[in-house]
Amino acid sequence: MKTAEVREMSVSDLYDRIAAERKNLETMKLNHTVSPLENTSAIAKTRRDIARMITILAEKEKNN
Repeated sequence: MKTAEVREMSVSDLYDRIAAERKNLETMKLNHTVSPLENTSAIAKTRRDIARMITILAEKEKNN
C-alpha cells in the first residue's frame, strides 16, 4: 500500500485496516510454519505496511 493511499484514509478506517492486516499477517505466519509460502517476502511487506499505517495514524492523532 502506498503512503499517499494511507494518508487519504480516515482515522477509523486506519484502525480497521491495521486490525485486518495484523490478522492477515498472523494467518500468513501460521501458514508458513505448516508449509512454506510461495512468496515469503509477502510477510515482510505486510509487516512494513502495518508499520507505515501505524506511523501515519500517530501523525494524524498528533495533529488533531
